[in-house]
Amino acid sequence: MTISLNETHDPARRSFVDSANAPGCEFPIQNLPFGVFRPAAGEPPRVGVAIGDQILDVAAAAPSFNGPAAAAAKTCAAPALNRLMALGPEAASALRLALSRALSVEHGDESLRRHLVPMAQAEIVLPVAIGDFTDFYASVFHATNVGRMLRPESPLMPNYKYVPVAYHGRASSVRVSGTPIKRPQGQRKRAEDAAPSYGPSRNLDFELELGLYIGAPSELGDTIPVGTAAEHIFGFCLLNDWSARDVQGWEYQPLGPFLGKNFATTVSPWVVMREALAPFRVPAFARPQGDPAPLPYLDDAADQAQGGLAVTLEAYLASEKMRRAGIAPLRLTQTSFANVYWTVAQMVAHHASNGCNLLTGDLIGSGTVSGPEKTSLGSLLELTARGREPIALPGGQQRAFIEDGDEIIFRGFAEKPGYPRIGFGECRAVILPAG
Repeated sequence: MTISLNETHDPARRSFVDSANAPGCEFPIQNLPFGVFRPAAGEPPRVGVAIGDQILDVAAAAPSFNGPAAAAAKTCAAPALNRLMALGPEAASALRLALSRALSVEHGDESLRRHLVPMAQAEIVLPVAIGDFTDFYASVFHATNVGRMLRPESPLMPNYKYVPVAYHGRASSVRVSGTPIKRPQGQRKRAEDAAPSYGPSRNLDFELELGLYIGAPSELGDTIPVGTAAEHIFGFCLLNDWSARDVQGWEYQPLGPFLGKNFATTVSPWVVMREALAPFRVPAFARPQGDPAPLPYLDDAADQAQGGLAVTLEAYLASEKMRRAGIAPLRLTQTSFANVYWTVAQMVAHHASNGCNLLTGDLIGSGTVSGPEKTSLGSLLELTARGREPIALPGGQQRAFIEDGDEIIFRGFAEKPGYPRIGFGECRAVILPAG
Protein backbone atom coordinates (compact mmCIF):
# COMPACT_ATOMS: atom_id res chain seq x y z
CA MET A 1 0.00 0.00 0.00
CA THR A 2 1.60 3.23 -1.17
CA ILE A 3 0.74 6.12 1.12
CA SER A 4 -0.11 9.43 -0.51
CA LEU A 5 -1.43 12.62 1.03
CA ASN A 6 -5.17 12.54 1.71
CA GLU A 7 -7.79 14.38 3.72
CA THR A 8 -6.32 13.17 7.03
CA HIS A 9 -3.28 15.36 6.29
CA ASP A 10 -5.33 18.49 5.49
CA PRO A 11 -3.61 21.30 7.43
CA ALA A 12 -6.93 23.16 7.68
CA ARG A 13 -8.78 20.33 9.42
CA ARG A 14 -9.61 21.14 13.02
CA SER A 15 -11.00 19.04 15.85
CA PHE A 16 -13.92 19.69 18.18
CA VAL A 17 -11.40 18.78 20.91
CA ASP A 18 -10.15 22.33 21.42
CA SER A 19 -6.75 21.39 22.86
CA ALA A 20 -5.88 19.63 19.60
CA ASN A 21 -6.04 22.96 17.77
CA ALA A 22 -3.57 24.80 20.01
CA PRO A 23 -0.37 26.00 18.29
CA GLY A 24 2.47 23.54 18.86
CA CYS A 25 0.15 20.78 20.12
CA GLU A 26 1.88 17.40 19.82
CA PHE A 27 -1.32 15.55 18.98
CA PRO A 28 -3.36 17.56 16.48
CA ILE A 29 -6.04 15.84 14.42
CA GLN A 30 -3.45 15.29 11.67
CA ASN A 31 -1.50 12.98 14.00
CA LEU A 32 -3.85 10.55 15.82
CA PRO A 33 -1.19 8.23 17.31
CA PHE A 34 -2.24 4.97 18.95
CA GLY A 35 -1.39 3.87 22.47
CA VAL A 36 -2.70 1.73 25.31
CA PHE A 37 -4.15 3.19 28.51
CA ARG A 38 -6.13 2.44 31.64
CA PRO A 39 -8.99 4.93 32.04
CA ALA A 40 -8.87 4.48 35.81
CA ALA A 41 -7.02 2.42 38.39
CA GLY A 42 -7.94 -1.24 38.30
CA GLU A 43 -9.57 -1.12 34.88
CA PRO A 44 -8.19 -3.30 32.06
CA PRO A 45 -5.94 -1.57 29.54
CA ARG A 46 -7.34 -0.78 26.09
CA VAL A 47 -6.27 0.95 22.89
CA GLY A 48 -6.73 4.68 22.59
CA VAL A 49 -5.88 7.50 20.22
CA ALA A 50 -4.29 10.74 21.44
CA ILE A 51 -6.13 13.89 20.40
CA GLY A 52 -4.92 17.10 22.05
CA ASP A 53 -4.79 16.46 25.79
CA GLN A 54 -7.42 13.71 25.56
CA ILE A 55 -7.50 9.99 24.75
CA LEU A 56 -10.32 8.51 22.70
CA ASP A 57 -11.34 4.98 23.69
CA VAL A 58 -11.32 3.49 20.19
CA ALA A 59 -13.27 0.31 20.86
CA ALA A 60 -16.00 2.27 22.65
CA ALA A 61 -16.28 4.48 19.56
CA ALA A 62 -16.54 1.49 17.17
CA PRO A 63 -20.38 1.67 16.81
CA SER A 64 -19.91 5.10 15.20
CA PHE A 65 -17.91 3.58 12.31
CA ASN A 66 -18.76 1.34 9.37
CA GLY A 67 -17.05 -1.35 7.30
CA PRO A 68 -13.31 -1.97 7.71
CA ALA A 69 -12.97 0.96 10.12
CA ALA A 70 -15.56 -0.55 12.47
CA ALA A 71 -13.90 -3.97 12.29
CA ALA A 72 -10.51 -2.41 13.03
CA ALA A 73 -11.91 -0.38 15.94
CA LYS A 74 -13.36 -3.52 17.55
CA THR A 75 -9.84 -5.02 17.80
CA CYS A 76 -8.94 -2.12 20.09
CA ALA A 77 -10.71 -3.62 23.11
CA ALA A 78 -7.37 -5.25 23.86
CA PRO A 79 -4.36 -4.66 26.13
CA ALA A 80 -2.00 -4.17 23.16
CA LEU A 81 -2.01 -2.87 19.59
CA ASN A 82 -1.01 -6.19 18.04
CA ARG A 83 -4.46 -7.24 16.83
CA LEU A 84 -4.96 -3.93 15.04
CA MET A 85 -1.43 -3.99 13.63
CA ALA A 86 -1.90 -7.51 12.25
CA LEU A 87 -4.86 -6.39 10.12
CA GLY A 88 -2.46 -4.64 7.76
CA PRO A 89 -2.02 -1.10 6.47
CA GLU A 90 -5.36 -0.85 4.63
CA ALA A 91 -7.39 -1.53 7.78
CA ALA A 92 -5.28 0.85 9.88
CA SER A 93 -5.65 3.55 7.23
CA ALA A 94 -9.43 3.08 7.11
CA LEU A 95 -9.61 3.46 10.88
CA ARG A 96 -7.40 6.53 10.79
CA LEU A 97 -9.69 8.13 8.19
CA ALA A 98 -12.80 7.35 10.22
CA LEU A 99 -11.22 8.78 13.36
CA SER A 100 -10.11 11.91 11.52
CA ARG A 101 -13.62 12.54 10.26
CA ALA A 102 -15.35 11.66 13.54
CA LEU A 103 -13.12 13.98 15.59
CA SER A 104 -13.24 16.89 13.14
CA VAL A 105 -15.30 20.04 13.38
CA GLU A 106 -16.53 19.53 9.81
CA HIS A 107 -17.79 15.94 10.06
CA GLY A 108 -17.52 15.33 13.79
CA ASP A 109 -19.61 13.08 15.97
CA GLU A 110 -20.03 15.04 19.19
CA SER A 111 -21.37 11.92 20.87
CA LEU A 112 -17.77 10.68 20.98
CA ARG A 113 -17.06 13.18 23.74
CA ARG A 114 -18.33 10.62 26.24
CA HIS A 115 -15.51 8.30 25.18
CA LEU A 116 -12.77 10.86 25.80
CA VAL A 117 -10.50 10.46 28.83
CA PRO A 118 -8.18 13.27 29.99
CA MET A 119 -4.61 12.15 29.33
CA ALA A 120 -3.48 13.49 32.70
CA GLN A 121 -5.91 11.15 34.50
CA ALA A 122 -5.08 7.97 32.56
CA GLU A 123 -2.34 5.43 33.12
CA ILE A 124 -0.38 4.99 29.89
CA VAL A 125 1.18 1.54 29.44
CA LEU A 126 3.43 -0.24 26.94
CA PRO A 127 1.53 -0.06 23.64
CA VAL A 128 2.70 -3.27 21.97
CA ALA A 129 3.34 -6.88 23.02
CA ILE A 130 6.91 -6.98 21.74
CA GLY A 131 8.21 -10.34 20.59
CA ASP A 132 11.63 -9.39 19.27
CA PHE A 133 13.85 -6.31 19.38
CA THR A 134 16.57 -5.49 16.86
CA ASP A 135 18.74 -2.39 17.01
CA PHE A 136 20.49 -1.02 13.93
CA TYR A 137 23.53 1.25 13.57
CA ALA A 138 22.13 3.45 10.80
CA SER A 139 23.90 6.77 11.46
CA VAL A 140 27.22 7.01 9.67
CA PHE A 141 28.13 9.99 11.84
CA HIS A 142 27.61 7.99 15.03
CA ALA A 143 29.45 4.96 13.63
CA THR A 144 32.39 7.15 12.58
CA ASN A 145 32.55 8.98 15.91
CA VAL A 146 32.54 5.78 17.95
CA GLY A 147 34.98 4.11 15.57
CA ARG A 148 37.37 7.05 15.86
CA MET A 149 37.48 6.55 19.64
CA LEU A 150 38.20 2.82 19.34
CA ARG A 151 40.12 2.62 16.05
CA PRO A 152 41.60 6.05 15.20
CA GLU A 153 43.45 4.65 12.20
CA SER A 154 40.30 3.08 10.68
CA PRO A 155 37.14 4.56 12.25
CA LEU A 156 34.54 3.05 9.93
CA MET A 157 34.48 -0.69 9.43
CA PRO A 158 34.85 -1.66 5.75
CA ASN A 159 31.40 -3.29 5.60
CA TYR A 160 29.48 -0.29 6.95
CA LYS A 161 28.56 1.33 3.64
CA TYR A 162 27.45 -1.99 2.18
CA VAL A 163 25.41 -3.60 4.95
CA PRO A 164 22.95 -2.14 7.50
CA VAL A 165 24.64 -3.32 10.70
CA ALA A 166 22.46 -4.42 13.64
CA TYR A 167 22.33 -6.59 16.75
CA HIS A 168 19.51 -8.50 18.44
CA GLY A 169 18.43 -6.90 21.70
CA ARG A 170 16.25 -8.10 24.55
CA ALA A 171 12.48 -7.57 24.18
CA SER A 172 11.79 -8.60 27.78
CA SER A 173 13.49 -5.49 29.17
CA VAL A 174 11.68 -2.90 27.01
CA ARG A 175 9.78 -0.50 29.25
CA VAL A 176 7.37 2.36 28.59
CA SER A 177 8.29 5.99 29.25
CA GLY A 178 8.19 6.94 32.91
CA THR A 179 9.40 3.59 34.22
CA PRO A 180 12.53 4.07 36.40
CA ILE A 181 15.65 2.23 35.24
CA LYS A 182 18.02 0.62 37.73
CA ARG A 183 21.72 1.16 37.07
CA PRO A 184 23.10 -2.10 35.67
CA GLN A 185 25.99 -4.05 37.11
CA GLY A 186 28.54 -5.97 35.13
CA GLN A 187 32.17 -6.67 34.38
CA ARG A 188 34.17 -3.56 33.52
CA LYS A 189 37.87 -2.97 33.09
CA ARG A 190 39.66 0.38 32.97
CA ALA A 191 42.95 0.73 31.12
CA GLU A 192 44.83 1.01 34.41
CA ASP A 193 43.24 -2.12 35.89
CA ALA A 194 45.19 -5.38 35.81
CA ALA A 195 41.96 -7.41 35.72
CA PRO A 196 38.25 -6.75 35.35
CA SER A 197 35.94 -6.24 38.32
CA TYR A 198 32.20 -6.63 38.80
CA GLY A 199 30.06 -3.74 39.98
CA PRO A 200 27.73 -0.92 38.97
CA SER A 201 28.39 0.61 35.56
CA ARG A 202 30.42 3.80 35.87
CA ASN A 203 29.72 4.98 32.31
CA LEU A 204 25.97 4.80 31.83
CA ASP A 205 24.77 6.43 28.62
CA PHE A 206 21.68 7.06 26.52
CA GLU A 207 21.22 6.49 22.80
CA LEU A 208 18.82 8.81 21.00
CA GLU A 209 16.89 6.71 18.48
CA LEU A 210 13.74 6.38 16.43
CA GLY A 211 11.95 3.06 16.84
CA LEU A 212 9.54 1.35 14.47
CA TYR A 213 6.99 -1.41 14.99
CA ILE A 214 6.33 -4.14 12.46
CA GLY A 215 2.67 -4.50 11.54
CA ALA A 216 2.27 -6.90 8.63
CA PRO A 217 4.45 -9.99 9.27
CA SER A 218 6.54 -12.00 6.83
CA GLU A 219 6.92 -15.75 6.44
CA LEU A 220 10.00 -17.71 7.48
CA GLY A 221 12.15 -18.22 4.39
CA ASP A 222 10.67 -15.25 2.52
CA THR A 223 12.43 -11.99 1.76
CA ILE A 224 10.90 -8.51 1.70
CA PRO A 225 11.60 -6.33 -1.35
CA VAL A 226 12.93 -2.93 -0.34
CA GLY A 227 10.29 -1.29 -2.53
CA THR A 228 7.48 -2.71 -0.39
CA ALA A 229 9.30 -2.96 2.94
CA ALA A 230 7.75 0.22 4.35
CA GLU A 231 4.32 -1.42 4.07
CA HIS A 232 5.35 -3.74 6.90
CA ILE A 233 5.84 -0.76 9.25
CA PHE A 234 2.82 0.12 11.39
CA GLY A 235 4.31 3.17 13.07
CA PHE A 236 7.12 4.89 14.94
CA CYS A 237 8.15 5.79 18.48
CA LEU A 238 11.04 7.37 20.34
CA LEU A 239 13.54 4.85 21.71
CA ASN A 240 16.33 5.06 24.28
CA ASP A 241 18.69 2.10 24.00
CA TRP A 242 20.43 2.55 27.36
CA SER A 243 24.10 1.58 27.22
CA ALA A 244 26.61 0.71 29.92
CA ARG A 245 29.68 1.84 27.99
CA ASP A 246 32.27 0.33 30.33
CA VAL A 247 30.53 -3.06 30.33
CA GLN A 248 30.04 -2.81 26.58
CA GLY A 249 33.67 -1.90 25.93
CA TRP A 250 34.98 -4.91 27.84
CA GLU A 251 32.56 -7.54 26.55
CA TYR A 252 31.83 -6.60 22.92
CA GLN A 253 34.76 -8.49 21.40
CA PRO A 254 34.37 -10.88 19.63
CA LEU A 255 30.55 -11.21 19.43
CA GLY A 256 29.27 -7.69 19.99
CA PRO A 257 26.72 -6.11 22.37
CA PHE A 258 25.30 -8.20 25.22
CA LEU A 259 24.94 -7.19 28.90
CA GLY A 260 26.02 -3.62 28.23
CA LYS A 261 22.80 -3.16 26.25
CA ASN A 262 20.10 -5.64 27.21
CA PHE A 263 19.31 -4.45 30.75
CA ALA A 264 16.75 -1.83 29.59
CA THR A 265 15.27 -0.04 26.60
CA THR A 266 12.74 2.77 27.03
CA VAL A 267 10.09 3.63 24.41
CA SER A 268 7.59 6.46 24.16
CA PRO A 269 3.98 5.39 24.74
CA TRP A 270 2.41 6.70 21.53
CA VAL A 271 2.85 5.02 18.14
CA VAL A 272 2.80 7.58 15.34
CA MET A 273 1.43 5.87 12.26
CA ARG A 274 3.53 5.75 9.11
CA GLU A 275 0.67 7.48 7.30
CA ALA A 276 0.82 10.46 9.68
CA LEU A 277 4.42 11.12 8.61
CA ALA A 278 3.70 11.09 4.88
CA PRO A 279 4.03 14.91 4.54
CA PHE A 280 7.51 14.72 6.06
CA ARG A 281 9.10 12.22 3.70
CA VAL A 282 12.35 13.45 2.17
CA PRO A 283 15.03 11.94 -0.08
CA ALA A 284 17.25 9.30 1.43
CA PHE A 285 20.57 10.49 2.84
CA ALA A 286 22.81 11.70 0.01
CA ARG A 287 25.82 9.40 -0.05
CA PRO A 288 29.10 11.27 -0.48
CA GLN A 289 30.93 11.06 -3.77
CA GLY A 290 32.82 7.78 -3.98
CA ASP A 291 30.56 5.82 -1.62
CA PRO A 292 29.25 2.55 -3.06
CA ALA A 293 25.68 2.41 -4.29
CA PRO A 294 23.39 0.10 -2.27
CA LEU A 295 23.42 -3.48 -3.47
CA PRO A 296 20.44 -4.26 -5.73
CA TYR A 297 18.33 -5.85 -2.98
CA LEU A 298 18.63 -2.59 -0.99
CA ASP A 299 18.18 -0.22 -3.91
CA ASP A 300 14.82 1.20 -4.97
CA ALA A 301 14.30 4.44 -6.86
CA ALA A 302 11.19 5.45 -4.94
CA ASP A 303 12.85 4.72 -1.60
CA GLN A 304 15.86 6.80 -2.58
CA ALA A 305 13.58 9.63 -3.67
CA GLN A 306 11.29 9.64 -0.59
CA GLY A 307 12.56 7.08 1.90
CA GLY A 308 13.97 9.56 4.40
CA LEU A 309 12.01 11.09 7.27
CA ALA A 310 12.46 14.68 8.44
CA VAL A 311 11.93 13.96 12.14
CA THR A 312 13.71 16.11 14.71
CA LEU A 313 14.98 14.30 17.81
CA GLU A 314 16.09 15.93 21.06
CA ALA A 315 17.60 14.69 24.32
CA TYR A 316 17.42 16.50 27.66
CA LEU A 317 18.91 15.88 31.11
CA ALA A 318 17.48 16.92 34.47
CA SER A 319 19.55 16.02 37.51
CA GLU A 320 17.90 15.36 40.86
CA LYS A 321 19.33 18.66 42.10
CA MET A 322 17.89 20.51 39.10
CA ARG A 323 14.44 19.01 39.65
CA ARG A 324 14.45 19.93 43.34
CA ALA A 325 15.38 23.50 42.43
CA GLY A 326 12.71 23.72 39.73
CA ILE A 327 15.31 24.15 36.98
CA ALA A 328 14.14 23.13 33.52
CA PRO A 329 15.86 20.15 31.86
CA LEU A 330 18.96 21.01 29.84
CA ARG A 331 18.79 20.19 26.15
CA LEU A 332 21.90 18.17 25.35
CA THR A 333 21.38 17.66 21.63
CA GLN A 334 19.08 18.19 18.68
CA THR A 335 19.45 16.05 15.59
CA SER A 336 17.52 14.95 12.50
CA PHE A 337 16.56 11.46 11.42
CA ALA A 338 17.05 12.65 7.84
CA ASN A 339 20.79 12.21 8.48
CA VAL A 340 20.73 8.42 8.84
CA TYR A 341 22.71 6.51 6.20
CA TRP A 342 20.15 3.72 5.77
CA THR A 343 16.40 4.22 5.28
CA VAL A 344 13.85 2.39 7.40
CA ALA A 345 12.81 0.38 4.32
CA GLN A 346 16.42 -0.73 3.83
CA MET A 347 16.59 -1.82 7.48
CA VAL A 348 13.42 -3.91 7.18
CA ALA A 349 14.44 -5.40 3.81
CA HIS A 350 17.90 -6.31 5.09
CA HIS A 351 16.48 -7.83 8.28
CA ALA A 352 14.44 -10.28 6.18
CA SER A 353 17.02 -10.71 3.40
CA ASN A 354 18.18 -14.08 4.76
CA GLY A 355 14.65 -15.37 5.20
CA CYS A 356 14.27 -14.23 8.81
CA ASN A 357 10.56 -13.89 9.54
CA LEU A 358 9.37 -10.60 11.01
CA LEU A 359 6.36 -10.79 13.34
CA THR A 360 3.61 -8.36 14.23
CA GLY A 361 4.83 -6.34 17.18
CA ASP A 362 8.55 -6.67 16.49
CA LEU A 363 10.44 -3.54 17.54
CA ILE A 364 13.29 -2.19 15.44
CA GLY A 365 15.57 0.62 16.61
CA SER A 366 17.46 2.87 14.22
CA GLY A 367 20.59 3.02 16.31
CA THR A 368 21.91 6.29 17.71
CA VAL A 369 20.95 9.22 15.49
CA SER A 370 23.87 11.64 15.30
CA GLY A 371 24.42 14.50 12.90
CA PRO A 372 27.59 16.11 11.60
CA GLU A 373 27.76 18.92 14.19
CA LYS A 374 28.80 18.79 17.85
CA THR A 375 25.32 19.93 18.85
CA SER A 376 23.68 17.04 16.96
CA LEU A 377 25.41 14.06 18.57
CA GLY A 378 23.05 11.40 19.93
CA SER A 379 24.92 10.01 22.97
CA LEU A 380 27.02 11.23 25.90
CA LEU A 381 29.84 9.03 24.64
CA GLU A 382 30.11 11.42 21.69
CA LEU A 383 29.01 14.65 23.39
CA THR A 384 31.63 14.33 26.13
CA ALA A 385 34.36 12.72 23.99
CA ARG A 386 34.23 9.50 26.00
CA GLY A 387 33.95 11.43 29.25
CA ARG A 388 36.97 13.68 28.71
CA GLU A 389 34.87 16.83 28.09
CA PRO A 390 32.08 16.94 30.71
CA ILE A 391 28.93 18.95 30.08
CA ALA A 392 28.17 21.83 32.46
CA LEU A 393 24.67 21.68 33.97
CA PRO A 394 22.70 24.57 35.46
CA GLY A 395 23.49 24.90 39.15
CA GLY A 396 27.18 24.07 38.90
CA GLN A 397 27.09 20.31 38.25
CA GLN A 398 28.89 18.48 35.44
CA ARG A 399 28.16 15.27 33.59
CA ALA A 400 30.50 12.97 31.71
CA PHE A 401 28.00 10.10 31.92
CA ILE A 402 24.62 9.61 33.62
CA GLU A 403 24.55 9.73 37.43
CA ASP A 404 22.01 8.18 39.81
CA GLY A 405 18.93 10.38 40.08
CA ASP A 406 19.35 11.86 36.61
CA GLU A 407 16.33 11.90 34.35
CA ILE A 408 16.85 11.55 30.60
CA ILE A 409 14.07 12.90 28.40
CA PHE A 410 13.66 12.43 24.65
CA ARG A 411 11.33 14.54 22.52
CA GLY A 412 10.62 14.25 18.83
CA PHE A 413 8.54 15.98 16.20
CA ALA A 414 8.06 16.44 12.48
CA GLU A 415 7.23 19.87 11.12
CA LYS A 416 7.40 21.95 7.98
CA PRO A 417 5.76 25.17 6.77
CA GLY A 418 2.06 24.83 6.14
CA TYR A 419 1.57 21.69 8.26
CA PRO A 420 0.81 21.20 11.95
CA ARG A 421 3.60 19.74 14.04
CA ILE A 422 3.37 15.99 14.54
CA GLY A 423 4.70 15.07 17.98
CA PHE A 424 5.72 11.75 19.52
CA GLY A 425 5.20 12.51 23.19
CA GLU A 426 8.06 12.09 25.62
CA CYS A 427 10.37 9.15 26.26
CA ARG A 428 11.75 9.60 29.77
CA ALA A 429 13.17 7.69 32.69
CA VAL A 430 14.98 8.33 35.99
CA ILE A 431 18.09 6.30 36.82
CA LEU A 432 17.96 4.49 40.17
CA PRO A 433 21.03 3.23 42.05
CA ALA A 434 22.24 -0.32 41.40
CA GLY A 435 21.42 -3.05 43.86
